[in-house]
Amino acid sequence: MRAWTPRRFNMRPIEVRFLGNELPYAATQEAQKQAAKQVFAGELPDQLWVLQHEAVITIPRKDAAQKNLLVTAAEAQARGVAIETTSRGGDITYHGPGQWVLYPIIHLQPAERDVRRFIHHLEAAMMDVCRDHGLTPRRSDGQTGCWVGDQKIGAIGVRFSRWVSSHGLAFNQNCDLGHFDLIVPCGIADKGVCSLASLGVDAGEDSVGEALIEAVARHLERLPIGGLD
Repeated sequence: MRAWTPRRFNMRPIEVRFLGNELPYAATQEAQKQAAKQVFAGELPDQLWVLQHEAVITIPRKDAAQKNLLVTAAEAQARGVAIETTSRGGDITYHGPGQWVLYPIIHLQPAERDVRRFIHHLEAAMMDVCRDHGLTPRRSDGQTGCWVGDQKIGAIGVRFSRWVSSHGLAFNQNCDLGHFDLIVPCGIADKGVCSLASLGVDAGEDSVGEALIEAVARHLERLPIGGLD
């Protein structure tokens, strides 16, 4: 992880909460809604939730995303994968063990209120972690996320309500890439999906999680309080 000194003494704090592994998606989504209300009301500081989900396909409520599911619910269940609808933006994707999910629940200040710039920051954070592990990441024109060659290693789907963000990024460390075959990932049929492990990177799980926390906080100009401990 790169050394980092906060650039501003008055940076807003962000409370880092590690919620655990193999968490149910629906319950986590509902908890985000409640936390977003509390952050907006000033009852909670900005939050950065760090977790891994149980194996689940998440589908936004739009027809185009529904068409990118390639199996029935019964077929997915037979593979041990749940299917849930989601309130975030983006397209269909998969979450599961071995994939880091970070949910920044933050109240954007007036000067920060640019959705594209917010997404750009999340992309940049994942790109930093890739570079730290010897990879050459890139952006893809018109397609969000973090890419290595023509393979996506990190996806982004966010939601804003009253300028409070929820949902966030999913970064593949050593997840089961075979589960992505159940969908057209992010609605992109002509590109693949990869992970640190599939690219030959053998990294400690906590070290990748901590690197993502540091990078997200740095790019969002927040001072992280807490971590994976």
